[in-house]
Amino acid sequence: MNKEQTIFSQLMELVPKHEFNRCVKRYCKNINPRKFSFWDQFLAMAFAQLTFRESLRDIEECFSALHSKTYHMGIRGRVIRSTLAYSNETRDWRVWSDFAQVLIERARKLYAKEKLEFEFDNVAYALDSTTITLCLTLFPWARFGSKKKGIKLHTQLDLRGNIPSFVHISQAKVNDVNFLDELILEAGALYVMDRGYFDFARLFQFVLIGAFFVTRLKKNVAYRRIKIFSRASTGAIRMDAAIVPLSKTARKNYPERIRLIEFYDEERKKKLVFITNNFALPAQTIADIYKARWQIELFFKWIKQHLRIKAFFGTSENAVKTQIWIAISVYLLVAILKKELRLKKSLHSILQVLSICSIDKIPILSALNHTNKDSQPLANSNQLNLFDIRIGH
Repeated sequence: MNKEQTIFSQLMELVPKHEFNRCVKRYCKNINPRKFSFWDQFLAMAFAQLTFRESLRDIEECFSALHSKTYHMGIRGRVIRSTLAYSNETRDWRVWSDFAQVLIERARKLYAKEKLEFEFDNVAYALDSTTITLCLTLFPWARFGSKKKGIKLHTQLDLRGNIPSFVHISQAKVNDVNFLDELILEAGALYVMDRGYFDFARLFQFVLIGAFFVTRLKKNVAYRRIKIFSRASTGAIRMDAAIVPLSKTARKNYPERIRLIEFYDEERKKKLVFITNNFALPAQTIADIYKARWQIELFFKWIKQHLRIKAFFGTSENAVKTQIWIAISVYLLVAILKKELRLKKSLHSILQVLSICSIDKIPILSALNHTNKDSQPLANSNQLNLFDIRIGH
């Protein structure tokens, strides 16, 4: 990377510009802004994410102060709040969604050889959603109750590297289980999810495709054990059995047997009941797989803590989705940077360096290695180091 470039520009060099332009032409081929391009918009919004800007006015004042340096950051247009607000509101959010998918594919290739915290040879995903509450008066399009408004980020997280491989944004009132209808299931892949996704008809689709699922059994589901593989009164695995549901509707929707595993959590003194269509993996591995689902919870907490996806620069649906997708793109760019430069720092540490050194003209690797290598987050730190998560067995 050119040492005469700003650190921000060096990070943006990771963007495949030809793919970026293809995404723009796909949805906005008849739009050719001269004064403030799509690339200018992306750079301004990405810089706002990296440097934790609070509002459009904050962004404008920041770029006004950096007027002599914006050219070296790759921005050719003038960043003013009215122009940026209009661009976020009118330029199709699907441009940024498709561009994020380009970065997702690149990041997943880089992290494809990462080890899982359980024994499984194929790709493994965690599914979950998080709700972002919005102001009642400013976001009338996002109503999900008589007095509440919000949106949901339904996410499929690749557990090899914690890369969001698929994201769907919906109104908060949409039930989590409907997200399964949006997915393209992969044969041989494993999907772990909580019991909010429990639905016999949808779970049987995994069987038909040749994929595997691990989830928890709902308490009100009646079933009959047809075979007991193991049973114990002590230890973590209390029962490993094959079951069939008693309900005629359930048996019609899921006409095959299901594996049930009763797991006792000694720490919380609580029994958990898992179900899966995988009869080959050890029962303890199934329990470890469900425990790994917690990584997607940490992913949501991390992006809410470190990226601008709770306070929005615009109030329209298009502006909100634009900001979310660009935030996801920034997350992916930093994850790509971490892997390509073989950095051992946590994602949080990298973002902290980028936030204060973005306009410096030094090699990015030099800036990231300049901080004390021995400095590590305290053991009781509240900061989430997503790429350092370990899941015990």
